[in-house]
Amino acid sequence: MNRRPARGPGLGERLGDWWRARREASGARGGRPRSNRARYNPRHRLMLVGGVMGLCAVALVARAFTLQVVNSEFYRKQGDERILREIEIPTSRGMITDRNGEPLAVSTPVESVWGNPQELVEVPDRIPELAAALGVPADELVRRISQRATREFMYLKRRINPDQAQAILAHEIPGVYSQREFRRFYPQGEALSHVLGFTNVDDNGQEGLELAFDEWLKGKPGSKRVIRDSRGRIVENVELIEAAQPGHDLNLTIDRRIQYLTFRELRKALERTGASSGSAVVLDVATGEILAMANLPTYNPNALDGQGADTRRNRAVTDVIEPGSTMKPLTVAIGLESGAITPASVFDTNPGWIPNGRYRTTDHRNYGVLDTTGVIRKSSNVGAAKIVHRIDDKVFYDFLRRMGYGSSTHSGFPGESSGVLPVPGSASWYGTTKQGLSYGYGLSATPLQIAAAYAALGNGGRLIAPTFVKGQRNEARQVLDPAIASEVLHMMQTVTEPGGTATQAAILGYHVAGKTGTARKFNASGGYSRRYISFFAGLVPVEAPRFSMVVVIDDPDPAKGYFGGLVSAPVFKSVMDGALRLMDVPPDDIETWLAAQAEEDARRSGATPPLAAAAVPRAGAQGGTP
Repeated sequence: MNRRPARGPGLGERLGDWWRARREASGARGGRPRSNRARYNPRHRLMLVGGVMGLCAVALVARAFTLQVVNSEFYRKQGDERILREIEIPTSRGMITDRNGEPLAVSTPVESVWGNPQELVEVPDRIPELAAALGVPADELVRRISQRATREFMYLKRRINPDQAQAILAHEIPGVYSQREFRRFYPQGEALSHVLGFTNVDDNGQEGLELAFDEWLKGKPGSKRVIRDSRGRIVENVELIEAAQPGHDLNLTIDRRIQYLTFRELRKALERTGASSGSAVVLDVATGEILAMANLPTYNPNALDGQGADTRRNRAVTDVIEPGSTMKPLTVAIGLESGAITPASVFDTNPGWIPNGRYRTTDHRNYGVLDTTGVIRKSSNVGAAKIVHRIDDKVFYDFLRRMGYGSSTHSGFPGESSGVLPVPGSASWYGTTKQGLSYGYGLSATPLQIAAAYAALGNGGRLIAPTFVKGQRNEARQVLDPAIASEVLHMMQTVTEPGGTATQAAILGYHVAGKTGTARKFNASGGYSRRYISFFAGLVPVEAPRFSMVVVIDDPDPAKGYFGGLVSAPVFKSVMDGALRLMDVPPDDIETWLAAQAEEDARRSGATPPLAAAAVPRAGAQGGTP
């Protein structure tokens, strides 16, 4: 029988043999130790370590590249925010000087202590020490810090002496720093406070010329980048971003010498008369420059605490008053200009009063018959009323407007008042209005307006807007014929001579033209009370007027006298006597001066004075046009 050939192992058998061999090999490895060569291969281990280190190096390089190249700007900013600061460079406010360059307002460097509330809250145990150094109650300081705990800046004490600031910083309390600022100082103090005004704690003008010229004076702060240490101290100036621009200086028309004279004499007058307030203005006739402007009561701009707003008011510019008899020269001027009267016109003022509607216009006493000059010399209300009766309402009103009444002088002073002048035909113009206007009732004006109108009389009829800035020349307007202005000026000269109402305004060696005024004050019911405002307005010297001055004394004690010639005229005399000499104005009445000198020499020697010299008449002493 044929035998089939033997077949080889099948696939299953071969897989089984492979699996058994695999298991046997596995058992052999677990059963007996392998050689060291089989268990450890240095080359493989080195390759592994080198690979790991290579990967780390690549990662480090990649990270460095990311930090220094890809994200460098971000991280630089983060670092700068911790040490680099942009700080303000403070700048000083411009200096204010008088016409001669003498300082009237200057900025001095001071220190302000500030703190970082976020740092201060971390050291609560040092707060009492800080409060003691600042001189404030500890509980108040704690409250202030707590209210600002999320902020990084708060002022602790501002604008103090640098030595005081260093004493506070010497405690080395974390979060306490200082910075430089500037504080305004006024050398003339209360004598010039109403004109200059003052600045606030941030050195911004608040009143007066400090406010009017704030943009010109305050300058522009700069800025720079610095590096601060952990305690906030500057360790390096990195760069200047913008240079600080100091404020511009301001040169005023004020003469501090005349200003002081005006302030001193005004204060003496208030003490002598018991008045509640007063104002005085001095103008340069030819230029309109304001040489002095004083007010009382006053305040100290270097120490404002406790000063009421009433004391800070510049009454010479902001307060309006009824000008009283200072209007009479203007009434005469328009009468002459319109042809209604002449210097030789005669006015019967008997019996010392005339009706004015339901009221009376009265004189201090019955002056009888007066010529035009006599109306001014005796200050006759009745005479002024009779003059204005001959003048058309519109003509009279237009002239007063030309002289500056009823409109601002445009001096540039903040809050300047325009005054009030009734308009013919309006609801404020009554049948009695024009008669009252002729002697200064029924309208209102500031002392500066009156001084400017009188300056126009002394300047050949040319009105110039007053100015506080030296070098500023305002255009002159011809408001009155020069011949008429001169005529009226010489009529006003008789007021300060024997027989006039203001002999106490006379100045030896100079002809003085002026006019007194006494106006009754309003009472609570809208009528007139028995309280008064006393005026004197004048020009000197008459032959070539240099100064126009107005003095207003409000509410003098009637028991001590209230007429302008007694109360206000002496102030004019004292101030102008000094100003004429300070400004080297030559005398225009040398004969009288020589006569007085001869009389004084004779008195000292016991001899009889020369009669001829003593008898030299002064122009216009008997009234009329000299």
